[in-house]
Amino acid sequence: MNRVVVTGLGVVSPIGQTVGNYWSGLVAGQSGLAPLELSGDLQPGTKLVGQVKAFDPAAHFEPQQISILDRVSQFAVVAARQALAQSGLTLTEALAERTAAIVGTGSGGHSTVDDSFHRLYAGGATRLNPFTIPRAMISAAASQVSLFCGTKGPAYVVASACASATHAIGQAFHLVRSGGATCAISGGAEASITFGALKGWEAMRIMAPDACRPFSRDRKGMVIGEGAAMLVLETLEHAQARGAEILAEIVGFGMSADSKHQTAPDPGGMARAMNAALADASLPPDAFDYVNAHGTGTVANDEAETTALHKSFGEHARRLAVSSTKSMVGHSLGAAGALELLAVVNSLRDGVVHPTIGYLGGDPACDLDYVPNEARQMPIRAAISNSFAFGGLNAVLAARKFAR
Repeated sequence: MNRVVVTGLGVVSPIGQTVGNYWSGLVAGQSGLAPLELSGDLQPGTKLVGQVKAFDPAAHFEPQQISILDRVSQFAVVAARQALAQSGLTLTEALAERTAAIVGTGSGGHSTVDDSFHRLYAGGATRLNPFTIPRAMISAAASQVSLFCGTKGPAYVVASACASATHAIGQAFHLVRSGGATCAISGGAEASITFGALKGWEAMRIMAPDACRPFSRDRKGMVIGEGAAMLVLETLEHAQARGAEILAEIVGFGMSADSKHQTAPDPGGMARAMNAALADASLPPDAFDYVNAHGTGTVANDEAETTALHKSFGEHARRLAVSSTKSMVGHSLGAAGALELLAVVNSLRDGVVHPTIGYLGGDPACDLDYVPNEARQMPIRAAISNSFAFGGLNAVLAARKFAR
């Protein structure tokens, strides 16, 4: 079994389109939640979103490339290129065949679907752009990452709603650890801030009107976000042989299914996934110092996650620092786990935990240390990143500070 390390990171987010800007924004407690900017005459009731603004496809792609790339694939490719560049990895023909591209997304080319249906049903169009299907298909992001980065190993998309990116990175971790691949470009991407998608989320009545306040009293729900984050994973042996800078080590991955309810969270299922990640990492609960929480800001999810942390970590739960990246960038659905694991990698490297912003004070059902409103300098030996999706689909990654 190979040790698996992270050597490259890339990101497109509401608070930064480079890793440096994203991480400094998180540490500073910068909110990327802002009024919705949506072109067209159809406007949803949602006013607050975590939108990637000032993203210019022309700065990254040729015009003919843009015509075949939905926004979700654009995000994925830009983040993957950043990660590959930071890693310093050169994909020779032999290495390309040993490099995977595994991407998580919940919706795929949602903008293409929304625009196409509007043209058909409202605009009376009789035919669509010939690239409609290649742009919209759920697997497009992985295909485009493979095409633009030159990988020739396993390439596919994982779609498990809000756990998609964590499942994808976990699959990449397993593949590299087992020797099925030497390297992997893996993460998540989502771009579903469209009229149709937002109307669907509004119907669930879980959207916050003013702010995302995970684990706080008076929290009122979640805020939809978008973006992408990608990581380069490789075997420790390969990374050391080429003198790569090692950012962190992935040590465990756990999964579970609630088998309870389509939308209601279950602490038991969450705890089973965390327990599986700790067991896979061969580390006891008290070896962990930080949890990047799923932390959506809904009443039910935050309470359930807190209960699950108590179940998995016992008395040590009260000594954990727990924070929610979603408080600053919103819930980017299939990309969320990757954006959050990227934060974990930086926390391990820098010894800093970013805050949970918007925190107004404790809720009796949420009684842990949520790093309220200000970042915290602290040594971090190991951390987990939680993703819990509708349908009871749970995925947890464990990482630790790299030590030879």
